[in-house]
Parts: sequence; C-alpha cells; structure tokens
Amino acid sequence: MKIAHLILAHGEPEQLKRLIERLYHPDADFFIHLDLKTDIAPFRAFKEMGQVYFVAPRIKIYWGGYSMVEATLNGFESILAKGKTYDYINLLSGQDYPLKDIHDIHQFLKENPGKVFTEFLLVNTEWKEAKRRVRRYFFTNDPFPGSYFLENLVSFLLPARKMPEKMEPVGKSQWFTMSSLHANYILEYLLDYPHVINFFKYTWGSDELFFQTLLYNSDYRSDMVNDNLRFIDWSEGKASPKTFTLDDAERLQKSGKLFGRKFNSKVDSKILDYLDEQAAIAASNRPLEE
Repeated sequence: MKIAHLILAHGEPEQLKRLIERLYHPDADFFIHLDLKTDIAPFRAFKEMGQVYFVAPRIKIYWGGYSMVEATLNGFESILAKGKTYDYINLLSGQDYPLKDIHDIHQFLKENPGKVFTEFLLVNTEWKEAKRRVRRYFFTNDPFPGSYFLENLVSFLLPARKMPEKMEPVGKSQWFTMSSLHANYILEYLLDYPHVINFFKYTWGSDELFFQTLLYNSDYRSDMVNDNLRFIDWSEGKASPKTFTLDDAERLQKSGKLFGRKFNSKVDSKILDYLDEQAAIAASNRPLEE
C-alpha cells in the first residue's frame, strides 16, 4: 500500500517536520506545497529526510480562493509525474496530525482499495447555505482593492451563474484521501473541459466543492465514501475549526478517525506528545507477524 501524502503548508516548519516523521513509512512519500508567500529557506532541509519532495510551481494561497484547488492540482501532477504507482493520495494541511499508528493507517487503506474518502452533501438540498457560492460571482482568487464591491455589483447586474456541464454541485470539507486513479481522472477531465476551471475560479470556497463535484458527476460516484477520515470540530462557530489541546485527548481517541485537524504546537504541544505516546503503545502491542 503506497501512499503519497500531499501536504498544503504555509508555515511552522518544526510542526510540519513532526507530522512527516509521524507518517514516515517505507511505502509513503511526501509532497509539500508551500504557499508562495512563505519563505522556503527553513523548509529546504526536509529533502535530507528522504522521500520528501516540493510541489512546483508554488501558488500564492488566498483564503476562499481557487488558489487552494490549483495548489492541490499541481500536487496531483507532481505525484503522478514521479513515475511511481501510488495507491492513495492523502491530502493534508500542515496543521493535521495522525490519530492512529502509521501501521493502522496503511492497513485501513489496504483493506479499502480504490475509494474516495471525502465529505459530500448535495448543495441544492443538504448544504443549502453553499448555493450562493455557485450562483454569485466572487473575486477571492486574486483579491484587489475594491474586489468585494465589484463582485457584489457584478452579481447584482448579471443573472445567477449555472453549473458547467449541468453538474450537480456537492461538497463540504476540502480534505480527502483518494486513489491515484481518481486524481488522474480529474486532471484528464480538466484538459477536455477547461471551462470548468474558469467557473470555479469565481466560486467562493471552491476547494470545498471542486473535487467532490467532479467525481460525483462522473462514473466514479460509486467509489465515493461520505467520510473524509478526519476529526474536525466546528462547534465554536468560527471560520476556522477548533485548535485541539490536551483537553480534547479523549474525544480525539474515541473519534475513530485516522487524522485530526487542527493542531498548533505553539498553543499546545502536549496533545501531540499524547498522540505520539498512544501510537507507540499501539505499535508495541501489535503482534509480531503484523
């Protein structure tokens, strides 16, 4: 079971290094997309770890913009161009962390080949608050002074946008684990239908819609599992999920998920220590034949 971990990062090199070390495995490679606005110098030493590669070209990431999708697609291209056969591509942020031992992660994916683990809700009936994202015009991909005013004006003057290729929009969380087959399909599809890219460039939060929508409206819909394998807490009602601390240890362990999001070692490194300890215990208790 070969896994390509595609990590979107924008800072905190020490925490990112710790994430890579926890996921290190003979059958795992790491592809890092570092926000172009971030100095790459503190991260260059990662190559000395082995099995670590930097995605190029790098993209300036803007919150809510298509840039996050573009960075992920560049990651797909870097991974597939490597010439290796990866069973899964696992999209992570630099603030994610495994909740399971690395053996358990590889074993789970080995037992569930050819799937797309992602969250997807029907926008028109289940995630109705996202309707405005695909009907209005947004200029968040390359913001400029007055862009917010202009997008409101354009959305007022022009008719509501319609989904390209009569697709049914679906989405929710941007994070996923999908097979290389599905990633390759997406890249090939976009070569044939480049206008789909143009549509999503003017969609707010397109990273939470793009990949799910393309696969849901394809022959691969049956491969999609409505579970992104991540434990994320949005209970605080903010634009960003809760940052976990040691107080959340029990909830994280009982979640049954493979990964948690999000963590900040400067806020609380003890929760990372705890998860490392639990993984070590699980590894020590594993029968030798495994």
